Amino acid sequence: MSIKINSIQLENVKRVKAVQLEPSETGLTIIGGNNRQGKTSVLDAIVWALGGNRYKPSEPHREGSVTDPYIKIALSNGLLVERTGKNGSLKVTDPDGNKAGQQLLDSFVAELALNLPKFMSASNKDKAETLLNIIGVGPQLHDLDRKEQELYNKRHSIGQIADQKKKWAAEQVYYEDAPETLVSAGELIKQQQEILLRNQKNKELRDEKVALENQVQQLQQETATIAQQINDLQKRHEGLLAETESKLLQLESASKTVEQLQDESTAELEASIRNVDAINVKVRANLDKVRAENEAEQYGNQYTDLTGEIEAVRKDRMALLDGANLPLDGLSVQDGELTYKGDKWDAMSGADQLIVATAIVRQLTPDCGFVLMDKLEQMDRLTLEQFGKWLEQEGLQVIATRVSTGEECTIVIEDGYILDRQQATAPAGMPPGTRMQPSTAWKAGEF
Repeated sequence: MSIKINSIQLENVKRVKAVQLEPSETGLTIIGGNNRQGKTSVLDAIVWALGGNRYKPSEPHREGSVTDPYIKIALSNGLLVERTGKNGSLKVTDPDGNKAGQQLLDSFVAELALNLPKFMSASNKDKAETLLNIIGVGPQLHDLDRKEQELYNKRHSIGQIADQKKKWAAEQVYYEDAPETLVSAGELIKQQQEILLRNQKNKELRDEKVALENQVQQLQQETATIAQQINDLQKRHEGLLAETESKLLQLESASKTVEQLQDESTAELEASIRNVDAINVKVRANLDKVRAENEAEQYGNQYTDLTGEIEAVRKDRMALLDGANLPLDGLSVQDGELTYKGDKWDAMSGADQLIVATAIVRQLTPDCGFVLMDKLEQMDRLTLEQFGKWLEQEGLQVIATRVSTGEECTIVIEDGYILDRQQATAPAGMPPGTRMQPSTAWKAGEF
């Protein structure tokens, strides 16, 4: 069972002259009043009494009082806490009458319960750090956050490179008519020489044919001349006929071969040799474009893989938080900052901020069932009502101050005393709004 404050009795502490208060066991107890009437002095007195002399006000003694400060707080566990004198001498008595000291109070009184503004004013990351340390997953979550950040940075760099490669590839010129590989001028010249050699052989065969034709013509002329001398040169004539017949056969064969010959053109190769540099410029451009597209695709794949790794880390992170004993449904840590119902601290409503802060303080020291809050005037009545209902549901006690004298205030302090609002109402015949001096039913130093 968490420990609550049953009653508070104060005298001559800061602006308080004499105040006695029994806060609600659960929910919101609001100490109202105008400025400089002693509201915050009540909270400062409680903090001093329970938190020790490190919370002692710089001027604890009420100005003008001849009686020393006196604080008496009764706790729900039966402890009675008293501080007296300017030095704040502490007396702690348990239900059996045994004496104790500050160490016992420190064992169950949460520092943030006494100093909630310290938590409220902390940075978003410090709030998250407090929560993570409370639920015991701080180191593991830090490792996952660090890993996620490293992967994110790596993916970001890869993505930039991929975009650059893709843009570079898109800017490259591509020639559809260019060959896939670079052209060698030496190879083209070699092909040209081979064609020229074959054409030279064809020329030799043509020349040989012409020579044979000339020989046949000459032989025929000689045959005609010798025909007159045939009688005398019969033998010679027969030999010439045989030789002529042989040459005719050779001529026929040569004619058939020459008719089948076809010279090859070197014009295309000559053009390629002349344009080899221009062709290779296109080939290199095409190769650069293909290479750039391949690199862009590779970096794009790496970006996709890193995105998967980041998602896996985030799932591990969510699983870690889901399995943790969080003090409030909807409370989490995102990107190293506290979130509630998906909102970061600065996007939360005032009621949600108080609920989150109070829940974390309770989780920090479960035995401490109360929290002190100052300056609730920033909240409207609806927000106060929502916050009060939540406190009652959670069995928590909050003692707070508010610059107000309205009905939402549990008590109203005026000039260091609790104001009797019925007696403070102006009697008949006096101007509306006239406030009467408060009357008290007890004397200073008496409770």
